Amino acid sequence: MTKAELVNNIAKHNPEVSKRLIGEILDDAFDNLAKGIKKDKRFTYPGFGTWTMKTRKARKGVNPQTGQRITIKASKTCTFKPSIEFKKNLNRAK
Repeated sequence: MTKAELVNNIAKHNPEVSKRLIGEILDDAFDNLAKGIKKDKRFTYPGFGTWTMKTRKARKGVNPQTGQRITIKASKTCTFKPSIEFKKNLNRAK
């Protein structure tokens, strides 16, 4: 699903709200979600799941084109763990 599809789906159920306003609200929600994950290292949305910030250690790797050994720098990433309710809904999708 794209952002435009999400906005259209929300607009179908809320015809009194403009698509532009829905898009702005979604942008603000995702900006705050990202800030919350960065600040608190996690964000939980009940019934949906939990996003957690993880730190990857530096590690050794191989350049697949040259075969040369390289060092991959430490980095941060975000993981998502779906809630039990979300998993149940996935199994009965459609």
